[in-house]
Amino acid sequence: MEAKMNQLLIKEMTEAYATEILNWKYEAPYDFYDVEYSSAALKELLENPYYAVINYSSELVGFFCIGEPAQVPIGVQYGAYQDEFVDIGIGLKPELTGKGKGAAFLAFVINHIQEKFHAPMRLTVATFNKRAIRLYEKFGFDKVVAFNSRGTEFITMVREF
Repeated sequence: MEAKMNQLLIKEMTEAYATEILNWKYEAPYDFYDVEYSSAALKELLENPYYAVINYSSELVGFFCIGEPAQVPIGVQYGAYQDEFVDIGIGLKPELTGKGKGAAFLAFVINHIQEKFHAPMRLTVATFNKRAIRLYEKFGFDKVVAFNSRGTEFITMVREF
């Protein structure tokens, strides 16, 4: 699938999109982001502010979430989520990662969130994901708080409006 990233659309999360996302498998070390399909995982995607991102051919290319679902819960104990920001989480289809598609995808999501909320944004990323961190820095996100959850180090990054 050759995804065109210049014509993206946001759709409400459906069971079909959620099921597809829950079956995505990333290459190591990014398989950290694989989610085991379960009724609880499906419920998470359908009952929280998760959105599907599709291309002009109606193919699912990624998703994003906003608010608490974008946070790593233990980060609260480290003060990672004290300030008022719109928390965002993003996921790009595994076949599209590492191919220069992330910038267009992230730009699309950021533009949507800016238009909707007119507020600064925050995201949380595992520190091993250097590829994503470099991309976020190119978009003006700055590292703020580091914390550990179950043996994985995370950082929050913020971008002022």
